[in-house]
Amino acid sequence: MTHRNGSYTTSDLSRKSGDIIAEALRHPVTITQRNKPRLVLLNIDDYERLMRQSDRRSVGRLETMPDELFAEFEEAVDVYAQSDETSR
Repeated sequence: MTHRNGSYTTSDLSRKSGDIIAEALRHPVTITQRNKPRLVLLNIDDYERLMRQSDRRSVGRLETMPDELFAEFEEAVDVYAQSDETSR
């Protein structure tokens, strides 16, 4: 019962919630309001996978950055600065 490639309106959600939830258990479903995407329903496994991926980010300081990574960072900044100067 896929509706426009897994996309439903908020009105559909109130009328067909059981069917939409069943579909969202199989793959993400978009809910639109006034023809704009507003929500995505997805199963808990997909949600937890996305949350685990977002946890890979970390905050650091230049002082604690490993030497090899700091060298790459410096090189990238130099390349950017050189390309900015040549574009002026």
